[in-house]
Amino acid sequence: MTVTVLYSENAYPDDSVERRIYGPDVRVIFPQSSTCLADLPDEACAAAEGLMILRFKVRREDLVRFPRLRAICRMGVGYDNLDRVAAAERQIMILNVPDYGTTEVADHAMALALGLRRGLLLHLEAQRASPPAPWRYIIDPLVRRSGVQTFGIIGMGRIGTAVALRAKAFGFRVVFYDPHLPNGVELGLGIGRTRTLDELLSQTDTLSVHAPLTPETRGMLGARELALLPKGAVVVNTARGPIIDIDALGDALRSGHLSGVGIDVVPVEPPVEPVPALLRAYRDRAPWTIGRLIITPHSAYFTPEAWDDIRSKSAETMRAALLGPRPQNVIPPDSY
Repeated sequence: MTVTVLYSENAYPDDSVERRIYGPDVRVIFPQSSTCLADLPDEACAAAEGLMILRFKVRREDLVRFPRLRAICRMGVGYDNLDRVAAAERQIMILNVPDYGTTEVADHAMALALGLRRGLLLHLEAQRASPPAPWRYIIDPLVRRSGVQTFGIIGMGRIGTAVALRAKAFGFRVVFYDPHLPNGVELGLGIGRTRTLDELLSQTDTLSVHAPLTPETRGMLGARELALLPKGAVVVNTARGPIIDIDALGDALRSGHLSGVGIDVVPVEPPVEPVPALLRAYRDRAPWTIGRLIITPHSAYFTPEAWDDIRSKSAETMRAALLGPRPQNVIPPDSY
């Protein structure tokens, strides 16, 4: 019996990988072009038992067009662009690809942290100024020895764990907060753990965020929480933009309470006008951002190898869900 899988976006040059992984039991439909789910043909939606989502949102009203749908695979780690509650009501499985891009995002987070903490951006700007700064080191709260800092991590999943191991190798004292993990994870990793977010923040010199976006984590770092960080702290976010109040983040950097910020994500992506004040200041090269703020365009996951992994691993995940032997990477409804 043949099943149908519909791709919402045509992101690859051909279907060779999909044909190899799915085999003859799966009919694959790629759209000619699409900017949202509404662009997909009605007949393709009506036939689809599996739906592959890369960037688009899937809302409750969208699901009406998919009467046969059994599984939605988010071709990535995060699944906050899917209406999981509406899908659960229809008994539609939500799948993701948790094992791609782990090393890339971890490396990116560390690159942001180390680039800031070693003053690389400060020197970059100072040495290409006209006239260039004196040929000497810069004394600034941003520049600190790794070994005297506490590196705090929010979210100890695959990526958070990879970051913890990297930070530990660089000599940081590593501590994390993740209330969903069982006791003893910290012992296996040889790092510290806090019972509360406030306890983590109050001792963290360099903070890296690696939590998923959920109702629990949305807005979890606001002005009050950022104020708990020691003066001169650095904040790095490669998770999801809405986890941090970006206006409070900008205020903390502008006031000097934070000495540096590195973000790969913003609340609305791609940014639309009016863009957050922090992004506007970055683009305008406001003096308080120069050498202290790095913004990358949600690119932490990307390498050609990771892009290929998304393709193959998502196809393997969808095939297992529709044809067995058993579904994998299923997001349980109680995690919504």
